[in-house]
This record gives sequence, C-alpha cells and structure tokens, in this order.
Amino acid sequence: MATLDLITTYFPELTATQREQFARLGELYAHWNERVNLISRKDFEHLYERHILHSLGIAKVVQFKKGTRVVDVGTGGGFPLIPLAIMYPQCTFHGIDGIGKKIMAVKGVIGGLGLTNCTAEQVRSEDHKGRYEVIVSRAVTTLPEFLRMTKHLIDRTPLSPGEGQGVRALYYLKGGDLADELLPIKQRYRVFELSKEFEEEFFTTKKVVHVTL
Repeated sequence: MATLDLITTYFPELTATQREQFARLGELYAHWNERVNLISRKDFEHLYERHILHSLGIAKVVQFKKGTRVVDVGTGGGFPLIPLAIMYPQCTFHGIDGIGKKIMAVKGVIGGLGLTNCTAEQVRSEDHKGRYEVIVSRAVTTLPEFLRMTKHLIDRTPLSPGEGQGVRALYYLKGGDLADELLPIKQRYRVFELSKEFEEEFFTTKKVVHVTL
C-alpha cells in the first residue's frame, strides 16, 4: 500500500506535523475500518491514493485563506474533510453525514490526530443550520441536485475587500463524463482535470468542479 511518500511526492512543502498526521491516517483508518465499514477491504489497499490523495486534489486547485469556514457534505469516512483539515490548519472544517456510525468513526480519527480545526456531526444537509464560505464533497449525487440541497449552507454576508480566491464556492470531486450534469448549471463553473496533477491511472477521469456560489 502506498503511504506517506505518495503524499509528499505531490506536496513536498508539508510541515513535520502535517507529515506525521498523514502518516498516522493509515493506522487510524485501519483501526476504525474494522469497527465501521468506511472503506471496502479491497479498496483499503489504496487508501492513500484513492481517498487521501484524491481528497487533496482540491488543494491543487485552490489555496484557502486563513479563517475560511468549510463544510464537507456527505463526508462518509471523512473524505475530503480530514485530509483538507490537515492541509489547512488555519481554516475550520465541519463534516456532516446522515449515518451515525460513520460520524463516530470520523470523530475517532479526528481525535486520534489531535485536530483542533475539524469537527463532525450526524445530520442531513437539509437540516443543517451552519453557514460557511466553502462547500466540499466527493460525488454524493448529481451536481444539480447537490447544489439544490446545499444552497442554504453558504454564508451570504457581503464579501469584504480582502476576500479573494476560495470564498463562496463549491469544490466537488467527481469522475467520468460530466457534460449532462453541467448543462443545467446556471452558476459560473470551471472543471479541473486531476490527471494533470497526479500521474496515477486512478486519476485519468477524476475531476474537481469549482462552482462559484
């Protein structure tokens, strides 16, 4: 199984603390995956490539400003929530999911890492009352449906003069042909091909869709 070296190959600027946290993810997920089915046994062999590095695809297309509030909708096993929280310690991250067992495991991983900028909650997106500058997610549903069910989560406070890249936006990890899904989107969007960032075959059809909200 590829481990920390895969991450540092693409993110050599990681601090010693970040390297230690990414290195620990393997054992923490192995522990929790025995108790809660977060990742299939076969896919677990590819944890660092298909889950951790895939999550960090977002970090290849945006640099979040200090203090940015980010929500991961349908976080599942904590992706992209936890890798992004490690990558951006000066931002705050909150993961939501309707499945309590998964949230319990995500909280366990967060606690095991000692992350102080990351929380998780069992709640449906439609019922969540929080407000954020940025929404992230990994292929929860079709993009138009996802935008409909999460539009109330964006903080509509007027932008301050200093705010720039990374605010009031969705970063959506998805693969395949997205032409039909993007057709109804009225907001401004941009599609980033992760195959241009990562050389592994897994990323051949993987994308980050950035939608301005």
